Amino acid sequence: MSDNSRLPATTPEPGSLVLVRHGETEWSRDNRHTGVTDIDLTPAGEEQARRAGAALAGRSFGVVLTSPRRRAVRTAELAGFAGAETDANLVEWDYGVYEGRSTGEIQADLGADWTVWKSGTSTYPAAGETVEHVGARVDAVIDRLAPVLAAGEDALLFAHAHVLRILAARWLGLPAADGALLTLSTAALSELGFEHGLRVMERWNAQP
Repeated sequence: MSDNSRLPATTPEPGSLVLVRHGETEWSRDNRHTGVTDIDLTPAGEEQARRAGAALAGRSFGVVLTSPRRRAVRTAELAGFAGAETDANLVEWDYGVYEGRSTGEIQADLGADWTVWKSGTSTYPAAGETVEHVGARVDAVIDRLAPVLAAGEDALLFAHAHVLRILAARWLGLPAADGALLTLSTAALSELGFEHGLRVMERWNAQP
């Protein structure tokens, strides 16, 4: 992926990339790192997903993708996109030994300055992903969608907080770790697009 690359002058008005974080789960509610664990939405999360669908009503998309995790697939279904195609590159960050633990719990062991963004680099604990690896995954998603957007069609993604934050950073040509600068609530809608051929953020963390 060429970071924040310009489109050719002859390219028609490109489409937008709409991002939806999955609805609330018990672990997201309790601020626990949820990577590989496949967990369902809470009733509140299901209602959030329906509201997200209402906010998207009337829009058409050239492609709709979802993480294969149940919380993302169910959000897509409740939002009115039951036929969304799964893409393994949209799964959440694999947190390794931090899976299921809150930041507060981890900081109690490792110090108050710990964050997943600082520790999720080349020194990440065994079995976990580096932030750069997640960045490479979302680069592949962006590359996959490039022809759709270039043709003037919008694309829709259902996924998870950290992977979508990293995707937005990479869209803007920033290092994957700069996803730390973007907060993202459950079932929030965000939109990435173009202005004068440059990749831009059109809206972020909108609550349906």
